[in-house]
This record gives sequence, C-alpha cells and structure tokens, in this order.
Amino acid sequence: MIVLGVNATFHDSSAALVVDGRVVAAAEEERFSRRKHAKRPVPFSAWELPELSMRWCLEEAGVTAADLDAVGYAFDAELAAPQPDDPFDPVRIDYVRRAPEFLAEALPGLDPGRVRFVEHHVAHAASAALAGPHRTCAVLVNDGRGERHSQLAGHYRDGELEICHRQDLPDSLGLYYESLTEHLGFLRSSDEFKVMALASYGEPRFLPELRESLHANPDGGFTARAPEWERFAPRRVDDGTWGGVHADLAASVQAGVEEVLVANAEWLHRQTRATVLTMAGGTALNCVANTRIWREGPFEEVWVQPASGDSGTALGAALHLAREQDELAPGAVDPAAGRGWDDDELAQWLTAARVPFTTPEDLAGEVADLLADDGVIAWFDGRSEFGPRALGRRSLLANPTRATNVERLNDVKGREQFRPVAPMILAERAADIVTDGPLPSPYMLFVHTVRPEWRDRLPAVVHTDGTARVQTVSDTDTPRVADLLRAFEARTGVPVLVNTSLNTAGRPMVDDPRDALELFGSAPVAALVLGPHLVRRADFVAGGDA
Repeated sequence: MIVLGVNATFHDSSAALVVDGRVVAAAEEERFSRRKHAKRPVPFSAWELPELSMRWCLEEAGVTAADLDAVGYAFDAELAAPQPDDPFDPVRIDYVRRAPEFLAEALPGLDPGRVRFVEHHVAHAASAALAGPHRTCAVLVNDGRGERHSQLAGHYRDGELEICHRQDLPDSLGLYYESLTEHLGFLRSSDEFKVMALASYGEPRFLPELRESLHANPDGGFTARAPEWERFAPRRVDDGTWGGVHADLAASVQAGVEEVLVANAEWLHRQTRATVLTMAGGTALNCVANTRIWREGPFEEVWVQPASGDSGTALGAALHLAREQDELAPGAVDPAAGRGWDDDELAQWLTAARVPFTTPEDLAGEVADLLADDGVIAWFDGRSEFGPRALGRRSLLANPTRATNVERLNDVKGREQFRPVAPMILAERAADIVTDGPLPSPYMLFVHTVRPEWRDRLPAVVHTDGTARVQTVSDTDTPRVADLLRAFEARTGVPVLVNTSLNTAGRPMVDDPRDALELFGSAPVAALVLGPHLVRRADFVAGGDA
C-alpha cells in the first residue's frame, strides 16, 4: 500500500510517503521553496499545497500519483466548528473541502476519490504514537487549533487510538502563547520559541494573576483565553532590546503553561495507567515544558515527536491510513527522511561550482582542529531532518568552551542575543556532563541540568539557569558527528560541540548542496563539510582570486 500524507491547512506545509508500512520520505515545503514555514497561516493561503515536497516524495520512492492507494489530508472540514474571532475562516474551510480537486491538479494521474481527510489532532497523535518506539502508550496533543479543538488526550493500544478527552476551542494553550508572542513584538505562529528563550531571563511574578485565565480543569482539559496583556506589560517593539517586565511576563506564561501540561499529563495517567507518554502538536516543541512533565509527571518514559509542529501531521495522516489497513512497520521512524546525496554527487556539486575541496582520510581530525582553533563549521551530511531541529545533518558547529561563541553565532545567524545555542554530546558521555533529564536525548526536545563541574568548561551552551537543551549523539544515528566529537575530545578534553541549525535569519534550514554553498559564500564560517568533503575558507578565497 502506498500512502501520501499532506499538511497544507495552516503553516509548515509538508508531505510524507509511506510504502508498505514504512516511511520512505518526509519533507517540509520550506526546504524546497526557501520560504520560512512555506506560507503564513491565514485563510487565504489554505489552497496552497506542498507541491514540491509532494513531488519529491513520489520521485524518491520511484512511484507516480497514479500509484497512490490513498492520500491523507491532515484536516477534516466536515468536523470544523465556526470560529467567531476569524470571519474569514469559512474561506479556509471551503479550500480544504476542495483539496481533492487541488491535489489532483497538482499531481496529474491522482484519482481525487483516493483523498481522505484525517482529523488534525488524530494526525498529530499518530505522528507521535505510530512513528515512535511504542505502539501502546498515552498520547497528548496540544497546539493552536484543529477543526474544533486545541487538545487531544488519548490512549493507544497496539496502534488503536481511544480518545479520553478533547479541549474545545476557543480555549487553547497554543493560541494563548501565540497571542503573547505577538504582544512581545515577535511574529505570531512563528516565533513562539523566542518567547520560551526570553522567559529564562525573567521571573514568573505575574503567574498568580494569570491563573485566572490559564489553569487546568478537573476533566483533563483547561481554561486558556488570552487576557489583556497591557495589564501586565506594554506592547513590546522588537527593537533588539529585551528583558525586564517583558521577560517576566514571558516567564509567567511559560510557568502557567507548564502547570497546565503537568496537570493534564497526571490526569491522563490516571485514566490510562500507561507507562509511556508520547506527545505531538506545536506545544510539544516547548522543551522546558516537556522536561517538567518528565521530571514531575507519573510516566516512566516521555517520547516527543521530533516534527511535533504541523509538518508532522503529514507523517501522521499517512501512518494513520496505513495503520487502518494493518500495514505498519515496527520501530521508530528515523527523522532523517529528507533529501540526501551520495559522496560522488556532492563532489560533482563542488566541482561544478569550481570550489576547491579535499576529501581527507581523517575528516574528523581536520575539522576538530579547526573547531579547537575556534572556527565555525557548516556541516552538511546525510539526509536532511524532518522537523525544525538540526540534529547533526544540517548544522553550524562551534567550540563550546568559548563564551563568546553565543554572541558570535547569533551574529552569524542574525538572531537576537538572548537566543541560546545547544550542545551535542556523545551519548556515552552524556550522563557525566548533564543530569535531571531523559537520556539518551537524540532530538533536542528536553533541557538538562549541566553538572556544576562542567558549567565553566562549557560557557557557550550553558543557559542562565544552569541548563542546556541537549542532543545526544551515537554512532548509529550520525556516525560522522560521533567521530568528530571523539576527535574534538582528544584535542580539548571536551566531548561536546555547539550545534545550531544551518541557516541564517529568516531563512529555512539548508537542505540541498546549493543552499549550503550559498550560505558558505555569505556567512563567516571557517569551513564547509559536504559529506566526506572539506572546503576551507582560505582555499575558497584563494580559488576565487585565481
């Protein structure tokens, strides 16, 4: 059975392809179109389909649209409730109803009768439970909105979903957080992660008053309706300054959201008695909240979908339909499901661009020398990640022992200076360096406390509260990165590197070799690694002058 999953209703448009129960391709449209989030989540954009990523998924599997047994579209207009605060929402719903016709036009040969609508939060839930390592688990989904809900709490038993609770709109943790994002001068439904970062610089002094509009309810749901933010702080203009009352407001909302999520997780555990909690939905990208659920909640294990945002619903919709036909492969889905090139193809890209390069026998050693000398490395290796996190395949790497590398990388990326950078750590060494968080932690979705004896040694990646958003690295997941970490430890005594996404401000993460070369040509990095090939800045400049 061949199933294509599509997400297109709001933002982070994406496509995923499942063949005989296995995910063979998954990609976000922004990686092809080079437009961040692919589009804005306004009603008038709902007709725009992820045409480039859909076509690539089919090409990657060597199939055509006519071969598709089903297409799962991750929103069901027939379930949608009126949205009084959005007078143009009927336009969105009308576009969704017409999706089969739009899809057939975008993919010639597709029978529009094979398009099936999958409820938005069911697609999110499937992306967690059916793509994760546990097919029997509790599942908690929170985001801005689906058809008529903002939350789904449920229980999967051997891949079958039983829904325990749904939270009706307009109460929504995601919309609450989005509203604050806009008040703080950031881009709504895009920059919520900046609010989470800003929160660490504040104190939650407004939390008692905010609990009037933000609290858990006994039925497993919550009340979450944005207050008049001006009661707490004036509207912020994004002028580069930060802190003070705005950081305190961000900290208060962050703490309130955490309280609700922990309470909801405890309720869900009482209903299911499950040992494992899986999570998805945009709120599950809040790594601070995830960690509090792990620390304070009753579950033995918490697993979060790496593509928890709306992009993951394409994956979930495809898996949901495959599961209905009892076609689902065992084991977790590898997030490295995007585009990739073999070593020879990467060499051809460099040769065609007339870029001088070497293919060192000891790539890890040469790059570790550059990092030890405080060079920043653009790292491109393997298939690209599905989801917003750079996990060692499309990364900017730097030396974590230099405190100035936080400001330096934020300058390179054109980001606000309160934004942290994260460490990647050899999995076998992680427990020596961090604690108070789940290990291994391969997807950078939890925060850990850095052990006191390591904090001064890793100033670039330790946040103001002594924590770090850790990614553990193993030989199984990214062997070249693991080799690099060992080589860097041999030179510095530190099995840790700074890892941030390979992109600059306002642009999607680098996806293909052309993107990588364009970034290398415009950003002050010491070297570019393309698979086994190394381009040094000095050689690049000399080659350009020749």
